[in-house]
Amino acid sequence: MSFFSANSPADVFKHLVIIGVAALLLVLGFFYVYLPITTHHGETITVPKVTGMKLADLEDYLDERNLAYFVDDSSYNPSTQPFTVLTQDPAPGEKVKEGRKIYLQVSMKNPPVIKMPKLTDGSVKNAQLILQSYDLVVGQIQLVPDLAQNAVLKQLVNGKEIAPGAPIAKGTKVDLVVGDGQGNQEFAVPNLVNMPEDEAITLLVGQGLQVGEKFPQPAEAGQTPGTVVRQRPAAGPDATTRTGQLVDLWIAQ
Repeated sequence: MSFFSANSPADVFKHLVIIGVAALLLVLGFFYVYLPITTHHGETITVPKVTGMKLADLEDYLDERNLAYFVDDSSYNPSTQPFTVLTQDPAPGEKVKEGRKIYLQVSMKNPPVIKMPKLTDGSVKNAQLILQSYDLVVGQIQLVPDLAQNAVLKQLVNGKEIAPGAPIAKGTKVDLVVGDGQGNQEFAVPNLVNMPEDEAITLLVGQGLQVGEKFPQPAEAGQTPGTVVRQRPAAGPDATTRTGQLVDLWIAQ
């Protein structure tokens, strides 16, 4: 009697059991033997640290470890040599499969070009903050006589004015010309003594001078209350001042 003959229900059942066992063995063999062999299932590699390495040295280094890399971003850092790895993903120490790509950010050779911001008509402190936010360097700050104290009058690169919106490379040094709050025109100190306080202040403002401190002074004989009895600097034939300077007043009470 042949083994594969089915002369009774028992023989049929036996054949079905054999077929089921064979199918189960095939399934188990495919998932637990064939796939692990072909896909290296369960085998992992520890990601090495590649930040700080040069891009030229990276390919052989990762090939030896069955890994690859892909540069997906770049940025400029003046303190870092060009084509140096700045960041990596996955991070060092993580477990990955063979052939996994490590995504990198590297430093650029040349700084990116941006548009020059407008710094004039603003304060020097605000200009410094803007330059830092644009990755530009604050250069020399030159004070010049001008009534606009601490205001940026000019923005310079290599001694030449640069207009807002002009192309400029990140990391460029920008010099600032700033007003010192005083004009450069000298003239005689006006005589304010015996003038009413309001008229004296009007005269000072009209000549580009600033009212300094005001000191109450007990009125003496012949002095009219509310008038200027003393001033600093004092008026005189050789007394000169400049636009923007302070004049202190003593007022009779």
